[in-house]
Amino acid sequence: MRSRLKIGMVCYPSIGGSGIVATELGILLAAAGHEIHFISYERPVRLKCGENLFFHPVVVNEYALFKYPDYTLPLSVRIMEVCEEHQLDILHVHYAVPHATGALLAKQMLGQKKSPVIVTTLHGTDTNLLGKDPHYRPIIKYSIENSDGVTTVSESLKAQTIETFEVEHPITVIPNFYAPGPITQSREEVRQMLQVRDSEYLLLHMSNIRPGKRVADLLTALARLKNRQQVKLLILAGGDFEPYQADLIRLGIQDRVIVIRDVKEIEDYLNACDLGVYASEAESFGLSILETLAHGKAVVATEVGGIPEVVQDGRTGRLVPAHSPGAIAAAIDQLIEEPQRMQAMGLAAAKEAQARFAPPVIRDQYLAYYLDLLAAR
Repeated sequence: MRSRLKIGMVCYPSIGGSGIVATELGILLAAAGHEIHFISYERPVRLKCGENLFFHPVVVNEYALFKYPDYTLPLSVRIMEVCEEHQLDILHVHYAVPHATGALLAKQMLGQKKSPVIVTTLHGTDTNLLGKDPHYRPIIKYSIENSDGVTTVSESLKAQTIETFEVEHPITVIPNFYAPGPITQSREEVRQMLQVRDSEYLLLHMSNIRPGKRVADLLTALARLKNRQQVKLLILAGGDFEPYQADLIRLGIQDRVIVIRDVKEIEDYLNACDLGVYASEAESFGLSILETLAHGKAVVATEVGGIPEVVQDGRTGRLVPAHSPGAIAAAIDQLIEEPQRMQAMGLAAAKEAQARFAPPVIRDQYLAYYLDLLAAR
């Protein structure tokens, strides 16, 4: 068994489930004594380089010859350079395109030189979105089948990937995890800052608010609550909320919704809320949902994709059909009317998150997977 691995971590740097998981995994592995090299076009938002943690930027230049800037080719060259300079054992890429594709190009350029084991983790977009596009499907299939190891974040995504791409490559399920940061402000201080009264219920939604998150359904559900004047919705948005401003006016809930952009430290807000709400029409795992559960908050979420693998209906939250604002509103109303039940669900949620999705548990699953692949070379 190798005591110290050299691992390249290729991910998107922005706020989003895949980038956050990749960054936190790298930090955990570095703390365990492994050498971690991040490769991306910007430093990941949660990455602070230190002992065993390194960042290698990908430089993307624009040329008049190309109508669109290319990322995959500069990425593959940067990966090759890092592999040569640091003699990586593992190259863990998050998303098949462009990251696994770039890694495979780098492997070809390395030729007879020592190349790392390529591990591709699929987070959902490859399968649920790009996999439907015939212009992307063949290269995604190729990148999956030519990786040394492939993981997905849920059983649901594994099944969808096999069906979409008709791949025979073995796929291992390793779920996401959440490493809570410190709480720096009290619940009372945060609610006062947000102008939420003690008597009001604070709902929380965290996402990139892309169309698939169905934010409009949440706003409609809020407007349909029995006692909506006693409820506020806090949205921690990783994207532009402007397209939804008209919905606030149309529904008459301008004073019921609070939007904060690009929050990096979410713990204080999770501590201040009462219930998480998520209306996605497709979700491979739902990292924001896990983050909410881990802080002892029940959730109301849609019964799609990998969410039922994270939320136990009736025990840690409520699952409702997608595209159904009425069902979301009814579930929220029921929990507000039964505060003791909501509190019990929150306690169960925290215990479940710690037992199944604790950072050391998932870190060790990845380490065992890496070592198995290295042993099989």
